[in-house]
Amino acid sequence: MKILVTGANGQVGYCLQQQLREQGWDFVALTRTELDISDSVAVNSAVAQYQPDIIINAAAYTAVDKAEQEQALAYAINRDGPANLARAAKDNGAAIFHISTDYVFAGDATGTYSENDTTAPQGVYGHSKLEGEQAVSAANDKHIILRTAWVFGEHGNNFVKTMIRLGSSRDTLGIVADQEGGPTYASDIANALLSIAKHYATGNTTPWGTYHYAGLPHISWFGFAQQIFSHVEQAGLYNKAIPQLNAITTADYPTPAKRPANSKLDCSKLENAFGIAPSDWQSALKNISAYTA
Repeated sequence: MKILVTGANGQVGYCLQQQLREQGWDFVALTRTELDISDSVAVNSAVAQYQPDIIINAAAYTAVDKAEQEQALAYAINRDGPANLARAAKDNGAAIFHISTDYVFAGDATGTYSENDTTAPQGVYGHSKLEGEQAVSAANDKHIILRTAWVFGEHGNNFVKTMIRLGSSRDTLGIVADQEGGPTYASDIANALLSIAKHYATGNTTPWGTYHYAGLPHISWFGFAQQIFSHVEQAGLYNKAIPQLNAITTADYPTPAKRPANSKLDCSKLENAFGIAPSDWQSALKNISAYTA
């Protein structure tokens, strides 16, 4: 069974390449420069050439604030691109796995969000990702849409690496404390996707649809930062004291795009269907020095 990965240089795409190689899969991984998923002709050509059994779309426009100005680009990558991939997969008898986001929800609920809860994105990024989900599910019955949140890893840009970088030169940092979610390790997302792929490849009946996959325990950005700097201190990464962390509110740190106050995703559906446990982000922070490379 062959897998085609798009967005191969992103956080999850990079991890997918590593794991596919280690596990001996037959795969092709394409970066954005190698395949612009918003170009339907290019997508059709690539899928016809490589004849994958599964397409894993790890490509996305993720600049949440810039999306408010670059709306056309956000929709081209987050809506039109997945639609192109899903149609091409359908035409070639392939399944499509697509990564989505907690931003499809308003973020104002109490408790956790399940897959059946009402979507209500608050900005261009969330809207473009939701329309991408809808396009995938409409174009190809054989689809897995995996919503995740607060992604971090050793490769690419993310909150963990930003904290380590800022903390190396600042004595104090203000961190938002009134937004909560589940930090999710990029390598765990890749592993979850490949676990579903293995299930499909072995001929098991696959319950297609939308699933949530994120980390536990839930925590605020402030609490996450505390955990990060605890590991930084233990590892002796700085030749200075770790910064003092000050809890601030969302209102104290205005951004062009509204952030969900609640990004907590209920991941029980995925665990029940495929036996995939939530991401263990605490373990992923233990090798903190890997995030400084």
